[in-house]
Amino acid sequence: MNDESSWKPAPPSGNGPEPQAGCPGGPAMNPPLDDAERLRAILESPTYRLAYEDMDLLTQRDLRPLRLQLELLKPERVLDEQGVHSTVVVFGSARVRDAATARDRLAALRRRKGSAAADPALERELALARRRVEQARYYEEARRFAQLISARFQQERRCDFVVVTGGGPGIMEAANRGAYDAGARSIGLNITLPHEQVPNAYITPELAFRFHYFALRKMHFLIHARGLVAFPGGYGTLDELFEVLTLIQTGKMTPIPVVLVGRAFWRRAIDFDYLIDEGYIAPGDADLFEHADDAEEILTALERFPYQSRSRTVRL
Repeated sequence: MNDESSWKPAPPSGNGPEPQAGCPGGPAMNPPLDDAERLRAILESPTYRLAYEDMDLLTQRDLRPLRLQLELLKPERVLDEQGVHSTVVVFGSARVRDAATARDRLAALRRRKGSAAADPALERELALARRRVEQARYYEEARRFAQLISARFQQERRCDFVVVTGGGPGIMEAANRGAYDAGARSIGLNITLPHEQVPNAYITPELAFRFHYFALRKMHFLIHARGLVAFPGGYGTLDELFEVLTLIQTGKMTPIPVVLVGRAFWRRAIDFDYLIDEGYIAPGDADLFEHADDAEEILTALERFPYQSRSRTVRL
């Protein structure tokens, strides 16, 4: 009982932070407060928060697996509650605008040019604005496709081929808008970015989600997917497209129809024949997708695809 070693602190276990020397306390740590002040200090202490309400805890590095699990579970629970059986994914540029907006932008730039001295920057803006007017046809086709497929498959007690997008502007907005035009529901999978991406206004509010992790967002695009429609776009569109083609090529997911909209764009953007000639992909890999130019062609490609019986496409 008199052995001083029995009063020494236990050595660190290796499972947590090193203990600090000594134990803070004493009169300096316990100033003379009245009962109400002491109770308020307890209730306001971070340690008194419920664990699942403690954001300081949940955002710690070692709780990343829990955050990943939550991002996987939440949308799945909601889609199940909402009775969503299958989806069709629509990818495409966030920079494309509807025809009216594109024309208005071009007209405004032309007025600026008429009253300004020669300006190379303004000329570049004008050239891009003219392209945006041309590209607006993709917005209109995405909107029309979403309207057609939503009206066809979202009937009473049926919720199939529900349009799902990344939830942002451009082609994503067009697809959500088309479903809205049909009086149908659509899904938006938004993501937090350094420059916050605001969700477009046409997503069904009960089916609007926001993600932190790109990986979980990618998975949710495909869990219920029965088709992928890719309109012209940049890095994000190409990333998602090749992710899906790779999963199908390697047998990691059940094949689904992949439709590339805009023959002229895709044949110039990606030379698949060159990849075949160089031996980087097999000739049969070019059969993993089809081309289309309008909403009717997209629907035809989806209709003739030999769907397999499995309801889920991604093998988790």
